Amino acid sequence: MEPQLRRALGTLNATSINMSNMIGIGPFITVPPILATLGGPQSFLSWFVGAALAICDGLVVAELGAALPGSGGSYIFLRESFGSERWGRLMAWLFIWQFLFSGPLEIASAGIGMVQYLSFLWTDLLKHPWGIKFLAAGICGVILLSLYRKIHDVARLMMVLWITTLVTTGWVIVTGLAKMNLSLAFDFPPHAFRFDWAFLVGLGNGTVLVIYNYLGYNQVCYLGGEVKRPERTIPYAVILSILAVSVIDFLLSFSFVSVVPWREIVTEGSPAYNAVASVFMGRIYGHWAAVAISIMVLFTTFACVFALMLGYSRIPYAAAQDGIFFRWFGVLHPKAEFPHRSLILIGGLCMIASFFGLTEIITALILARLLVQFVGQIIGLFILRRYRREIPRPFKMWLYPAPALLALAGWLYVFLSPAAQPGGWKFILYAVGTVAAGVLAYYFTAWKRRFWPFADATETGTQGI
Repeated sequence: MEPQLRRALGTLNATSINMSNMIGIGPFITVPPILATLGGPQSFLSWFVGAALAICDGLVVAELGAALPGSGGSYIFLRESFGSERWGRLMAWLFIWQFLFSGPLEIASAGIGMVQYLSFLWTDLLKHPWGIKFLAAGICGVILLSLYRKIHDVARLMMVLWITTLVTTGWVIVTGLAKMNLSLAFDFPPHAFRFDWAFLVGLGNGTVLVIYNYLGYNQVCYLGGEVKRPERTIPYAVILSILAVSVIDFLLSFSFVSVVPWREIVTEGSPAYNAVASVFMGRIYGHWAAVAISIMVLFTTFACVFALMLGYSRIPYAAAQDGIFFRWFGVLHPKAEFPHRSLILIGGLCMIASFFGLTEIITALILARLLVQFVGQIIGLFILRRYRREIPRPFKMWLYPAPALLALAGWLYVFLSPAAQPGGWKFILYAVGTVAAGVLAYYFTAWKRRFWPFADATETGTQGI
C-alpha cells in the first residue's frame, strides 16, 4: 500500500500549532522596533490595527480552508479559486515561487531571535557575529531533524511545546499586571498623537512588524490533508488562535513597558533591546528570573520554528503532487509517511537565510508574501463566491464582503508604508521583483514543458516539471 497522509489533528492540536507559530519569538523581539516606529507607547496602536487586519483576513482564510482543505493551504486556495487549468496554475506557481523567498526568512528570523536570547545567557556570543549566524543556522538544522518523524509523534511533541509557550507568556503577563508602573506604561513623549503624515507612516511600519507576530493563523491550512473534520476544525483553529494571540501579545507588550522604560527598550544594542523579557524579569525578581525566562523563551521559540517548518514543508510537496513543482519533492517517506524531501528543502533554505539581519528579514518576508498570498487569496475568494458555486462552503465569512474589503485595504496600506521610510523602497522592489521574476520563470517553464498557456487545457493537467 502506498504511504499517505493521515487525518490525525483535532481542534486542540490545530489551535496549538497555530498559536505556537504565532507567538513564538515575535513579541519577545519585535516590541523594541515597534516602539521605535512612533517613538513611544503610542506605537502600540499598531497592535490594534494589526489585530483588526488579522481578524478580517482570518475570516478569508477560514472560509477558504473549510471549503478547500488539503496539504498546501494557500497553494490550494489560489489554484482552485483562479482555476486549476489556467490562471490558477500561474497563481499556484507564484505562491511557491514567492514562498521560497519568504517562508525560509520567517523561520530564520525566529532562529536569529533565539540566538539573541542566548546572548543574554552567554554574553561573549555577541563578540562573534559569524558565530551567531552559524548558531542560528544550526538551530534550524536541529529542528529539521526533530521533524523527521510521523505526524502522530509531531502532534504530541507540539502539545508539549505549546504548553511551554502558554506558561512562558502567562508568567510574563501575570507578573507585569501585578508589578506594573502605569506612569512608565503611559510615558508618552510630547505631541505623541499628532495624526499627521509622519504618524500614519510610523503606524504603517509598526503594523508591518505587528503582522509578523500574527503570521501563522493560517498554519493549520498547510496541514489541511492531516486535519480531522477540516470543515469545522480549520475555522475554529484560525479564529480562536487570532483572538487568543491578540490578547496575549498586547498584554506582553504592555507588561514590558510598564516595568522597563521604553526609552531604554528602543536603544539599539542594549540588553533591553536584544532580550527585553530577560531584563523585565531581572528588574522584578533578580538574575535567576532573567535566566529562567530566557530559557523559557528559547523553548517557546523552538515551538514556533517547529510549527513553521512543519507546515511549510507541506507546500513544495503539494505543488509537486500537482505537477507544478519539481516532481522529486512529491514523495512521502516510505515508513513514516511525511514529505521528507520537501522538509529537507525548506530546512536547507532556512539555514541559508539565517545569515541575514533580523529587521531586514522581517520586512522583506512580509512584503514578499503580501501581493501573491494575502491579496491573491482575497481576490480568489471573490472569484470562488461568484464563479465556483459548485464548491461547498461549510463556513461562510461573517458580514461578507466587508471583512475581505477591509483586509484588502489594510494589506495595501501595509505594503506601501515602507516607501516613505529611508531605504524602504528596496523592500517593495524586492517584493515586486520576486513576483516579476516568478512570472517570467513560469512562462519560460510553461513554454518548455508545453502547459498553459502554451498547450490545450486538456494537456495541462498531465504535465509536470
